[in-house]
Amino acid sequence: MATVVTEKLSQLFINVRQLPQLLGPLSPGTVSSAEVPPVFWKPYIHGGYRPVRQTWRYYFSTLFQQHNEAINVWSHLAAALALLLRFLQLRQRVDFGQDEHARPLLIILAASITYLTFSSLAHLLQAKSEFWHYSFFFMDYVGVAVYQYGSALGHFYYAIEPGWHRRVRAFFLPLAAALAWLSCAGSCYAKFRFHPRSALPGRLCQELPSALAYLLDISPVLHRIGSAARPDPALLYHKCQVLFFLLGAFFFSHPYPEKWFPGKCHFFGQSHQIFHVFLVLCTLAQIEAVVLDYEARREIYSSLQGDLAHDFSALFLLTVTCSVLTATYMAQRVRNKLKEE
Repeated sequence: MATVVTEKLSQLFINVRQLPQLLGPLSPGTVSSAEVPPVFWKPYIHGGYRPVRQTWRYYFSTLFQQHNEAINVWSHLAAALALLLRFLQLRQRVDFGQDEHARPLLIILAASITYLTFSSLAHLLQAKSEFWHYSFFFMDYVGVAVYQYGSALGHFYYAIEPGWHRRVRAFFLPLAAALAWLSCAGSCYAKFRFHPRSALPGRLCQELPSALAYLLDISPVLHRIGSAARPDPALLYHKCQVLFFLLGAFFFSHPYPEKWFPGKCHFFGQSHQIFHVFLVLCTLAQIEAVVLDYEARREIYSSLQGDLAHDFSALFLLTVTCSVLTATYMAQRVRNKLKEE
């Protein structure tokens, strides 16, 4: 009997000693850049990385933990939820099913929610391994391409003035679809082919197609701003979206302020985080502008666009399909490359 009691007390003592471990963090903490492969490194960010090759449950759990991607995840996740609520609100007064003129609005809303969701997932889950790092960011680039085409469609359909419409109607949407796909393909190739420190070649592949796409996509808005002869509530939102995009583009292309404070911006203050915030503001302003144009300019766009629904819907599906196939192909190339290594 005494022996049994002694064994029970011994087991209890061992369990008590293990209690701090059981009550401690359910997942590993963050690590330094030296403890993750170079593909995960961010310029001037030396800590806050999540360890690789953990369980999927761990990476999902980091949604509620502090690491150097947390702000990137939440900025776009919160915006996606906000736009989903905006869509549910709009559905009360917009007949997306029967009103063919509402379809471009539906597409730009869906495209915006898609790119924000894909971006959040990419930043949340990319630390799983080298393969998943590439694959999730390829998915992110698909979302960007979809959003680029959705933006082009929204601007062309609702915001354009008759004078600019006459100049670009023959090529605008096909070229927008082609540039959106090229942006996805260029970003995927730059991610696959060039080391992050090979700044110029990688930036040319990624940023040049995106810049060309943006110049085309925003041209109806810029023309309208330049030719506006009377006050228009939507123009304020359009001006804001242009301003926010340009500010976001600067922080996307330049590693400030972390370059000024190397090793001090592991969790907050990274240029990519600031880029995310400005891109969210750009998207929210853009959606409000498009909604106002949809409601106030019906006489203009209904006379300009005619029966365009089949054309822009087909181009949207083509953009999505080509971008997904490109990302899938590049992911397979990554898999083959990693096997060779």
